[in-house]
Amino acid sequence: MEVSPRTLLDKQSLTGLQYAIVFICWLMNMLDGMDVMVISYAAPAIAKAWQVSPEALGIVFSSGLFGMTFGALFLAPFADTIGRKSMILLSAAIMGISIYLTSQASSIGFLIAFRFLSGIGIGSMLASTAALVAEYTPDKTKDFWVSVVIGGYPVGAVLSGLVAARVIPVSGWQTMFQLAGMATLVALPIIYFFLTESLEFYLKSQPPNALAKANLILARMQRNTITSLPTKPVRRQGIPLTSILADEYKIPTIQLWVALFLSFATLYFLTSWIPKLASSAGLSIELAIYAGTVFNVGAFFGIVTQGYFSSRIGLKKTIGIFLIMTGLLMATFSLFKGSSVLLLVFGLLGFGIQGGFVGLYAVAARMYPTEFRTTGVGWAIGMGRLGGIIGPAVGGVLIGMGLSMGTNFLIYALPTILAGIMTLYVSSPKIR
Repeated sequence: MEVSPRTLLDKQSLTGLQYAIVFICWLMNMLDGMDVMVISYAAPAIAKAWQVSPEALGIVFSSGLFGMTFGALFLAPFADTIGRKSMILLSAAIMGISIYLTSQASSIGFLIAFRFLSGIGIGSMLASTAALVAEYTPDKTKDFWVSVVIGGYPVGAVLSGLVAARVIPVSGWQTMFQLAGMATLVALPIIYFFLTESLEFYLKSQPPNALAKANLILARMQRNTITSLPTKPVRRQGIPLTSILADEYKIPTIQLWVALFLSFATLYFLTSWIPKLASSAGLSIELAIYAGTVFNVGAFFGIVTQGYFSSRIGLKKTIGIFLIMTGLLMATFSLFKGSSVLLLVFGLLGFGIQGGFVGLYAVAARMYPTEFRTTGVGWAIGMGRLGGIIGPAVGGVLIGMGLSMGTNFLIYALPTILAGIMTLYVSSPKIR
Protein backbone atom coordinates (compact mmCIF):
# COMPACT_ATOMS: atom_id res chain seq x y z
CA MET A 1 0.00 0.00 0.00
CA GLU A 2 1.45 3.33 -1.09
CA VAL A 3 1.22 6.22 1.30
CA SER A 4 2.19 9.83 0.84
CA PRO A 5 3.40 11.38 4.10
CA ARG A 6 2.95 14.78 2.55
CA THR A 7 -0.72 14.06 1.82
CA LEU A 8 -1.21 12.87 5.40
CA LEU A 9 0.31 16.02 6.82
CA ASP A 10 -1.28 18.47 4.39
CA LYS A 11 -4.87 17.36 4.92
CA GLN A 12 -5.00 17.14 8.69
CA SER A 13 -4.55 19.42 11.66
CA LEU A 14 -1.35 19.35 13.68
CA THR A 15 -1.28 16.64 16.33
CA GLY A 16 0.32 16.74 19.75
CA LEU A 17 3.33 14.87 18.37
CA GLN A 18 3.86 17.54 15.71
CA TYR A 19 3.53 20.37 18.22
CA ALA A 20 6.08 18.59 20.44
CA ILE A 21 8.53 18.39 17.53
CA VAL A 22 8.07 22.08 16.76
CA PHE A 23 8.61 23.00 20.42
CA ILE A 24 11.74 20.90 20.90
CA CYS A 25 13.27 22.21 17.66
CA TRP A 26 12.39 25.75 18.79
CA LEU A 27 14.11 24.99 22.10
CA MET A 28 17.23 23.77 20.29
CA ASN A 29 17.36 26.97 18.26
CA MET A 30 16.95 28.98 21.43
CA LEU A 31 20.06 27.26 22.78
CA ASP A 32 21.75 28.02 19.45
CA GLY A 33 21.03 31.70 19.93
CA MET A 34 22.37 31.61 23.45
CA ASP A 35 25.55 29.77 22.45
CA VAL A 36 26.24 32.10 19.51
CA MET A 37 25.59 35.38 21.32
CA VAL A 38 27.36 34.61 24.58
CA ILE A 39 30.72 35.51 23.00
CA SER A 40 29.36 38.90 21.91
CA TYR A 41 28.13 39.69 25.41
CA ALA A 42 31.43 38.52 26.89
CA ALA A 43 33.57 40.39 24.34
CA PRO A 44 33.80 43.76 26.19
CA ALA A 45 34.81 41.97 29.41
CA ILE A 46 37.35 39.75 27.61
CA ALA A 47 38.80 42.76 25.76
CA LYS A 48 39.18 44.63 29.05
CA ALA A 49 40.67 41.69 30.97
CA TRP A 50 43.09 40.50 28.27
CA GLN A 51 43.76 43.88 26.58
CA VAL A 52 43.01 42.45 23.12
CA SER A 53 42.36 44.53 20.00
CA PRO A 54 39.12 44.69 17.96
CA GLU A 55 40.94 42.85 15.16
CA ALA A 56 41.73 39.91 17.50
CA LEU A 57 38.14 39.80 18.70
CA GLY A 58 37.00 39.81 15.08
CA ILE A 59 39.01 36.60 14.54
CA VAL A 60 37.34 35.03 17.60
CA PHE A 61 33.88 35.90 16.23
CA SER A 62 34.80 34.58 12.82
CA SER A 63 36.21 31.31 14.20
CA GLY A 64 32.80 30.44 15.63
CA LEU A 65 31.18 31.28 12.32
CA PHE A 66 33.80 29.25 10.47
CA GLY A 67 32.86 26.30 12.70
CA MET A 68 29.17 26.86 11.90
CA THR A 69 30.04 26.86 8.20
CA PHE A 70 31.96 23.61 8.59
CA GLY A 71 29.11 22.04 10.54
CA ALA A 72 26.47 23.10 8.04
CA LEU A 73 28.51 22.02 5.01
CA PHE A 74 30.08 18.77 6.19
CA LEU A 75 28.25 17.50 9.30
CA ALA A 76 24.60 18.39 8.60
CA PRO A 77 24.40 16.39 5.30
CA PHE A 78 24.87 13.18 7.32
CA ALA A 79 21.34 13.80 8.66
CA ASP A 80 20.11 12.61 5.25
CA THR A 81 21.76 9.24 6.08
CA ILE A 82 21.55 8.75 9.87
CA GLY A 83 18.35 10.74 10.41
CA ARG A 84 17.47 14.20 11.71
CA LYS A 85 17.05 13.18 15.37
CA SER A 86 20.46 11.52 15.61
CA MET A 87 22.11 14.58 14.12
CA ILE A 88 20.29 16.96 16.48
CA LEU A 89 21.43 14.83 19.43
CA LEU A 90 25.04 14.83 18.24
CA SER A 91 24.97 18.56 17.55
CA ALA A 92 23.67 19.37 21.04
CA ALA A 93 26.42 17.25 22.63
CA ILE A 94 29.12 19.06 20.64
CA MET A 95 27.64 22.44 21.53
CA GLY A 96 27.25 21.76 25.25
CA ILE A 97 30.73 20.32 25.83
CA SER A 98 32.61 22.93 23.80
CA ILE A 99 30.68 25.91 25.20
CA TYR A 100 31.41 24.76 28.74
CA LEU A 101 35.11 24.24 27.94
CA THR A 102 35.25 27.81 26.58
CA SER A 103 35.09 28.96 30.20
CA GLN A 104 38.50 27.32 30.71
CA ALA A 105 40.18 29.23 27.85
CA SER A 106 43.30 31.04 29.00
CA SER A 107 44.32 32.72 25.74
CA ILE A 108 42.91 33.96 22.45
CA GLY A 109 44.16 30.75 20.80
CA PHE A 110 42.07 28.50 23.07
CA LEU A 111 39.10 30.85 22.68
CA ILE A 112 39.31 30.55 18.90
CA ALA A 113 39.56 26.73 19.09
CA PHE A 114 36.55 26.28 21.40
CA ARG A 115 34.43 28.73 19.41
CA PHE A 116 35.23 26.75 16.26
CA LEU A 117 34.14 23.46 17.90
CA SER A 118 30.90 24.89 19.28
CA GLY A 119 30.20 26.40 15.85
CA ILE A 120 30.29 22.93 14.25
CA GLY A 121 27.42 21.79 16.46
CA ILE A 122 25.45 25.00 15.99
CA GLY A 123 25.74 24.86 12.20
CA SER A 124 24.45 21.30 11.91
CA MET A 125 21.73 21.93 14.52
CA LEU A 126 20.14 24.77 12.56
CA ALA A 127 20.00 22.79 9.31
CA SER A 128 18.65 19.62 10.95
CA THR A 129 15.89 21.32 12.94
CA ALA A 130 14.73 23.32 9.90
CA ALA A 131 14.53 20.14 7.81
CA LEU A 132 12.70 18.16 10.51
CA VAL A 133 10.06 20.85 11.07
CA ALA A 134 9.54 21.28 7.31
CA GLU A 135 8.84 17.53 7.08
CA TYR A 136 6.26 17.53 9.90
CA THR A 137 4.19 20.62 9.00
CA PRO A 138 1.48 21.14 6.33
CA ASP A 139 2.54 22.76 3.08
CA LYS A 140 0.33 25.84 3.50
CA THR A 141 1.79 26.73 6.92
CA LYS A 142 5.30 25.30 6.53
CA ASP A 143 6.95 28.73 6.06
CA PHE A 144 5.33 29.99 9.25
CA TRP A 145 6.37 27.01 11.38
CA VAL A 146 9.95 26.93 10.08
CA SER A 147 10.21 30.65 10.86
CA VAL A 148 8.73 30.16 14.33
CA VAL A 149 11.28 27.44 15.09
CA ILE A 150 14.20 29.55 13.88
CA GLY A 151 12.64 32.33 15.98
CA GLY A 152 13.94 30.46 19.02
CA TYR A 153 17.37 31.79 18.09
CA PRO A 154 16.77 35.46 19.03
CA VAL A 155 14.82 34.39 22.12
CA GLY A 156 17.93 32.55 23.31
CA ALA A 157 20.03 35.58 22.43
CA VAL A 158 17.74 37.86 24.44
CA LEU A 159 17.58 35.62 27.51
CA SER A 160 21.32 35.07 27.51
CA GLY A 161 21.81 38.83 27.17
CA LEU A 162 19.64 39.49 30.21
CA VAL A 163 21.54 36.88 32.20
CA ALA A 164 24.91 38.12 30.91
CA ALA A 165 24.16 41.69 31.99
CA ARG A 166 23.87 40.45 35.57
CA VAL A 167 26.38 37.59 35.63
CA ILE A 168 29.39 38.96 33.76
CA PRO A 169 29.95 42.17 35.79
CA VAL A 170 29.67 40.20 39.06
CA SER A 171 31.04 36.70 38.37
CA GLY A 172 33.06 37.15 35.19
CA TRP A 173 32.63 36.02 31.59
CA GLN A 174 33.77 32.47 32.41
CA THR A 175 30.69 31.84 34.54
CA MET A 176 28.46 32.84 31.63
CA PHE A 177 30.00 30.15 29.40
CA GLN A 178 29.61 27.55 32.18
CA LEU A 179 25.91 28.33 32.50
CA ALA A 180 25.38 28.22 28.72
CA GLY A 181 27.20 24.90 28.40
CA MET A 182 25.24 23.25 31.22
CA ALA A 183 21.92 24.51 29.81
CA THR A 184 22.73 22.91 26.46
CA LEU A 185 23.79 19.58 28.01
CA VAL A 186 20.52 19.42 29.96
CA ALA A 187 18.72 19.33 26.59
CA LEU A 188 20.26 15.97 25.64
CA PRO A 189 17.74 13.75 27.50
CA ILE A 190 14.88 15.93 26.20
CA ILE A 191 15.96 15.23 22.63
CA TYR A 192 16.56 11.53 23.23
CA PHE A 193 13.25 10.77 24.93
CA PHE A 194 10.81 13.26 23.40
CA LEU A 195 11.93 14.17 19.87
CA THR A 196 10.57 11.98 17.03
CA GLU A 197 12.46 11.09 13.88
CA SER A 198 11.09 12.30 10.53
CA LEU A 199 8.29 10.16 9.09
CA GLU A 200 9.34 11.18 5.58
CA PHE A 201 12.90 10.06 6.36
CA TYR A 202 11.70 6.56 7.29
CA LEU A 203 9.43 6.24 4.24
CA LYS A 204 11.84 7.64 1.64
CA SER A 205 15.33 6.81 2.95
CA GLN A 206 14.12 3.50 4.44
CA PRO A 207 16.80 2.68 7.04
CA PRO A 208 16.61 -0.71 8.90
CA ASN A 209 13.21 -1.35 10.56
CA ALA A 210 11.77 1.68 8.75
CA LEU A 211 8.29 0.13 8.39
CA ALA A 212 7.91 -0.62 12.10
CA LYS A 213 9.23 2.79 13.09
CA ALA A 214 6.99 4.58 10.60
CA ASN A 215 3.93 2.68 11.85
CA LEU A 216 4.77 3.62 15.42
CA ILE A 217 4.77 7.29 14.42
CA LEU A 218 1.52 6.93 12.44
CA ALA A 219 -0.13 5.29 15.45
CA ARG A 220 1.02 8.12 17.73
CA MET A 221 -0.49 10.57 15.24
CA GLN A 222 -3.71 8.52 15.32
CA ARG A 223 -3.41 7.63 11.62
CA ASN A 224 -3.87 4.28 9.88
CA THR A 225 -0.74 2.15 9.79
CA ILE A 226 0.69 0.75 6.54
CA THR A 227 1.51 -2.80 5.46
CA SER A 228 4.50 -1.98 3.28
CA LEU A 229 6.88 0.84 2.54
CA PRO A 230 6.30 2.97 -0.57
CA THR A 231 8.61 2.55 -3.55
CA LYS A 232 12.00 3.88 -2.56
CA PRO A 233 12.93 6.94 -4.64
CA VAL A 234 15.84 6.39 -6.98
CA ARG A 235 18.90 8.04 -5.51
CA ARG A 236 20.80 10.38 -7.75
CA GLN A 237 24.36 9.35 -8.49
CA GLY A 238 27.17 10.89 -6.47
CA ILE A 239 27.14 12.85 -3.25
CA PRO A 240 24.03 14.91 -2.37
CA LEU A 241 25.90 18.09 -3.27
CA THR A 242 25.68 17.13 -6.95
CA SER A 243 21.89 16.90 -6.55
CA ILE A 244 21.42 20.44 -5.26
CA LEU A 245 23.50 21.78 -8.16
CA ALA A 246 21.85 19.67 -10.86
CA ASP A 247 19.06 20.39 -13.33
CA GLU A 248 16.25 22.55 -11.98
CA TYR A 249 18.01 23.21 -8.64
CA LYS A 250 21.20 24.80 -10.00
CA ILE A 251 20.12 28.42 -10.64
CA PRO A 252 17.83 28.87 -7.59
CA THR A 253 20.49 27.25 -5.37
CA ILE A 254 23.11 29.78 -6.48
CA GLN A 255 20.63 32.66 -6.07
CA LEU A 256 19.80 31.46 -2.56
CA TRP A 257 23.49 31.15 -1.66
CA VAL A 258 24.18 34.73 -2.80
CA ALA A 259 21.22 36.13 -0.84
CA LEU A 260 22.26 34.23 2.29
CA PHE A 261 25.93 35.22 1.92
CA LEU A 262 25.05 38.92 1.77
CA SER A 263 22.46 38.86 4.57
CA PHE A 264 24.69 36.72 6.81
CA ALA A 265 27.52 39.26 6.38
CA THR A 266 25.31 42.06 7.68
CA LEU A 267 23.57 40.00 10.36
CA TYR A 268 26.76 38.76 11.98
CA PHE A 269 28.41 42.15 11.74
CA LEU A 270 25.47 43.54 13.71
CA THR A 271 25.11 40.71 16.24
CA SER A 272 28.85 40.53 16.88
CA TRP A 273 29.66 44.21 17.12
CA ILE A 274 26.61 46.02 18.49
CA PRO A 275 27.63 45.59 22.17
CA LYS A 276 31.23 46.54 21.41
CA LEU A 277 30.26 49.55 19.25
CA ALA A 278 27.84 50.74 21.90
CA SER A 279 30.52 50.30 24.56
CA SER A 280 33.02 52.27 22.47
CA ALA A 281 30.41 55.02 22.14
CA GLY A 282 30.58 55.49 25.89
CA LEU A 283 27.88 53.18 27.20
CA SER A 284 28.58 50.99 30.23
CA ILE A 285 29.04 47.25 29.68
CA GLU A 286 25.54 46.64 31.06
CA LEU A 287 23.87 49.14 28.68
CA ALA A 288 25.95 47.90 25.75
CA ILE A 289 24.67 44.39 26.38
CA TYR A 290 21.11 45.68 26.56
CA ALA A 291 21.55 47.26 23.09
CA GLY A 292 22.21 43.76 21.73
CA THR A 293 19.26 42.45 23.71
CA VAL A 294 16.88 45.03 22.19
CA PHE A 295 18.17 44.02 18.76
CA ASN A 296 17.22 40.40 19.43
CA VAL A 297 13.81 41.26 20.90
CA GLY A 298 13.08 43.00 17.60
CA ALA A 299 14.43 39.94 15.78
CA PHE A 300 11.91 37.59 17.42
CA PHE A 301 8.94 39.74 16.44
CA GLY A 302 10.41 40.23 12.95
CA ILE A 303 10.72 36.47 12.42
CA VAL A 304 7.16 35.73 13.52
CA THR A 305 5.80 38.63 11.44
CA GLN A 306 7.76 37.46 8.41
CA GLY A 307 6.39 33.93 8.83
CA TYR A 308 2.83 35.29 8.99
CA PHE A 309 3.12 37.41 5.85
CA SER A 310 5.09 34.76 3.93
CA SER A 311 2.16 32.36 4.30
CA ARG A 312 -0.11 34.98 2.74
CA ILE A 313 1.76 37.03 0.15
CA GLY A 314 4.68 34.68 -0.50
CA LEU A 315 8.20 34.16 0.80
CA LYS A 316 10.11 36.07 -1.88
CA LYS A 317 8.10 39.28 -1.67
CA THR A 318 8.07 39.28 2.14
CA ILE A 319 11.80 38.62 2.51
CA GLY A 320 12.69 41.10 -0.22
CA ILE A 321 10.73 43.89 1.48
CA PHE A 322 12.21 43.09 4.91
CA LEU A 323 15.83 43.16 3.69
CA ILE A 324 15.55 46.23 1.46
CA MET A 325 13.82 48.27 4.17
CA THR A 326 16.48 47.19 6.68
CA GLY A 327 19.22 48.33 4.31
CA LEU A 328 17.59 51.73 3.95
CA LEU A 329 17.31 52.07 7.74
CA MET A 330 21.00 51.22 8.15
CA ALA A 331 21.96 53.77 5.51
CA THR A 332 20.23 56.50 7.54
CA PHE A 333 21.41 55.27 10.95
CA SER A 334 23.65 58.29 11.64
CA LEU A 335 20.53 60.50 11.69
CA PHE A 336 19.50 58.80 14.94
CA LYS A 337 22.88 59.02 16.73
CA GLY A 338 22.40 60.51 20.19
CA SER A 339 18.64 60.35 19.80
CA SER A 340 16.30 58.99 22.44
CA VAL A 341 14.93 56.55 19.84
CA LEU A 342 18.32 54.89 19.28
CA LEU A 343 17.35 51.71 21.13
CA LEU A 344 14.14 51.54 19.06
CA VAL A 345 16.25 51.70 15.90
CA PHE A 346 18.34 48.77 17.16
CA GLY A 347 15.08 46.87 17.66
CA LEU A 348 13.90 47.70 14.14
CA LEU A 349 17.22 46.56 12.69
CA GLY A 350 16.81 43.22 14.46
CA PHE A 351 13.21 43.04 13.25
CA GLY A 352 14.18 43.53 9.61
CA ILE A 353 17.48 41.70 9.20
CA GLN A 354 16.56 38.62 11.26
CA GLY A 355 13.04 38.45 9.86
CA GLY A 356 14.33 38.53 6.29
CA PHE A 357 17.32 36.30 6.92
CA VAL A 358 15.33 33.55 8.67
CA GLY A 359 12.85 33.55 5.79
CA LEU A 360 15.72 32.35 3.61
CA TYR A 361 15.90 29.19 5.78
CA ALA A 362 12.26 28.53 4.89
CA VAL A 363 13.13 29.03 1.21
CA ALA A 364 15.83 26.35 1.51
CA ALA A 365 13.59 23.92 3.42
CA ARG A 366 10.84 24.28 0.80
CA MET A 367 13.08 24.13 -2.25
CA TYR A 368 14.62 20.66 -1.82
CA PRO A 369 13.04 17.14 -1.55
CA THR A 370 13.42 14.88 1.50
CA GLU A 371 16.23 12.81 -0.02
CA PHE A 372 18.66 15.71 0.13
CA ARG A 373 16.76 18.38 2.07
CA THR A 374 19.20 18.59 4.99
CA THR A 375 22.10 18.69 2.56
CA GLY A 376 20.41 21.53 0.67
CA VAL A 377 19.56 23.47 3.81
CA GLY A 378 23.00 22.79 5.30
CA TRP A 379 24.88 23.98 2.24
CA ALA A 380 22.67 27.05 1.93
CA ILE A 381 23.43 27.93 5.56
CA GLY A 382 27.09 27.02 5.09
CA MET A 383 27.56 29.22 2.04
CA GLY A 384 25.79 31.99 3.87
CA ARG A 385 28.09 31.51 6.85
CA LEU A 386 31.02 32.44 4.64
CA GLY A 387 29.44 35.88 4.57
CA GLY A 388 29.02 35.60 8.32
CA ILE A 389 32.76 34.94 8.67
CA ILE A 390 33.76 37.85 6.49
CA GLY A 391 31.22 40.32 7.93
CA PRO A 392 32.49 40.49 11.54
CA ALA A 393 36.14 40.23 10.45
CA VAL A 394 35.80 43.20 8.08
CA GLY A 395 33.86 44.99 10.81
CA GLY A 396 36.78 44.48 13.19
CA VAL A 397 39.14 46.09 10.66
CA LEU A 398 36.76 49.02 10.02
CA ILE A 399 36.26 49.64 13.74
CA GLY A 400 40.00 49.34 14.31
CA MET A 401 40.45 52.06 11.65
CA GLY A 402 38.30 54.32 13.80
CA LEU A 403 35.23 54.48 11.55
CA SER A 404 32.07 55.54 13.37
CA MET A 405 29.04 53.36 13.99
CA GLY A 406 27.07 55.37 11.39
CA THR A 407 29.74 54.87 8.71
CA ASN A 408 29.96 51.15 9.41
CA PHE A 409 26.19 50.82 9.12
CA LEU A 410 26.20 52.76 5.85
CA ILE A 411 28.78 50.33 4.41
CA TYR A 412 26.77 47.27 5.45
CA ALA A 413 23.52 48.70 4.07
CA LEU A 414 24.64 47.80 0.54
CA PRO A 415 24.86 43.97 0.92
CA THR A 416 21.56 44.03 2.81
CA ILE A 417 19.71 45.73 -0.05
CA LEU A 418 21.38 43.47 -2.63
CA ALA A 419 20.31 40.39 -0.63
CA GLY A 420 16.70 41.59 -0.76
CA ILE A 421 16.85 42.16 -4.52
CA MET A 422 18.43 38.72 -5.12
CA THR A 423 15.70 37.04 -3.06
CA LEU A 424 13.02 38.59 -5.25
CA TYR A 425 14.61 36.82 -8.23
CA VAL A 426 15.01 33.27 -6.78
CA SER A 427 13.71 31.18 -9.69
CA SER A 428 12.46 27.97 -8.03
CA PRO A 429 8.88 27.02 -9.03
CA LYS A 430 8.35 25.75 -5.47
CA ILE A 431 8.85 29.25 -4.02
CA ARG A 432 6.36 32.04 -4.52
